[in-house]
This record gives sequence, structure tokens and C-alpha cells, in this order.
Amino acid sequence: MKGFVWLVGAGPGDPELMTRRAARVLGEADLVLYDALVDPRALDLAPQARRFPVGKRAGRPSIRQETINRLMVRAARRGQRVVRLKCGDPFVLGRGGEEALALVSAGVAFEVVPGVTSAVAAAALAGIPVTHRGLAAGFVVVSGHAATAYGPVLDSLAPHSLTVVVLMGLGSRAAVASRLLARGWSPLTPAAVVLGAATDAARTWTGTLGALGSTPLAEEDAPGTIVVGAVVSLAAVLGRAAETDDSAVAVGAAR
Repeated sequence: MKGFVWLVGAGPGDPELMTRRAARVLGEADLVLYDALVDPRALDLAPQARRFPVGKRAGRPSIRQETINRLMVRAARRGQRVVRLKCGDPFVLGRGGEEALALVSAGVAFEVVPGVTSAVAAAALAGIPVTHRGLAAGFVVVSGHAATAYGPVLDSLAPHSLTVVVLMGLGSRAAVASRLLARGWSPLTPAAVVLGAATDAARTWTGTLGALGSTPLAEEDAPGTIVVGAVVSLAAVLGRAAETDDSAVAVGAAR
């Protein structure tokens, strides 16, 4: 029997936001290698599989990417059906491309199952459309874990030209804010931090770019998405409307 690997996007948090295909392949899996922030309820969709955490968290000991690649290849060569379950979308700042290349190099058959990226979903669940007519005609997504990653992109933007979305950037939000301010962005530019999107512990801070770096956030260890731009102003109306809809995913507010 030939093994197979699925690179599956788990979405922004709530398993109900996963695709039907993601749920189906989890049910067929023999082995699930999952990220640290994957909701435990998503793992319930793989009742017959062995499940191992392989996620990486900033500043903590973690499994090397090369080791994850070897685990996938070895299991597939043994004939197992493997799901590599990744937060958000596998190909959006999740190193899914590196894993796909490793599988190609090893001659292992695989499929990418896209997921809803937190870059868009976290903002949406807080009532922030990343684009809106008259406010923003586009958006840019950067990783906030290193200045070498986000610096050149932010430096290239004309002030207020796009919505800026920063993933994995809670610890660098002061540096991100300073960089934008130095490039001519107004300190009064609306800004938001969405913490734990699509989870029961979801919280949203909204304020200004000038206050983004200095405002303390109690949930520093939670997954967070930073949004900067005029579209954040819509959260005052759209975010509150979402919170009153029992059918919506809760996004508790700490505004």
C-alpha cells in the first residue's frame, strides 16, 4: 500500500471553519502531525489516527522543520495516510511550501487542502474587512517575527495606501508601529489586535497606531493578528453586530 500526505489548513481556530475536505481526510488519516495552536476539537475529527504535536512557538524549544519533514516522509513510505494539520492556510506563512518541496524531493504523493487564513478571517471575525470601498482597495500580509521579514515590505508602502496585516507579530508590534510612523503614517491611524480569533477566548483591542506599541495586552501568549488601516474603524459597528448574532463565532471585545 502506498502512503499519502495531506497538507491541511485548520483555519483560524474554530473547527467549524474548516473545509469539508479537511474534515474528510482527517477521518481517513492514520497519523496526524499538528501545530501547537490547532484547536483540540479538530483532532476529534481523526478518531482512528495517532496524533502528535509538532508545532513551533516563538522563544520555546520546538521540533525542527527538517524533523517534521522526515516524519512525514517516513510514515508515508510505510504506507500510512498522513495529515500535516497546520493553522490557517498551509501556504500562508506556515512553511507549507517547504514541506511540499520535501515531499516532492522524496517522491511522496501529497495534496494541499487549503484553509481559511487568519490573515483575513481574524480581522473579519472582529468586524474588520481588510478591503472596503473608499477605505482600502488592497491589503498586505507580513510576518512580524523578524524585522528582516516585515521591514522591506513596510518601507515600500505609501502611507495609508493599503491595509497592513501582521501575523506572528505581537512581540514586535512596537517596532512595526514605529516603522510605519517613521514612514509617514499618522499616529491616529486606526489599529487593532485580534487575539485568539475563532476561539472561546477571543478578544479584540482597537485603538490607534500611535498606541499600538505601548498598550499592554494581557493575552500576550495567545495567537494574535495585527491590523492597521482605516478599515479598522468599521469594527465599532460591524464587530458589535457580530457579537449580538448568536449564529456567529464569538469575538469577545476588549476595546
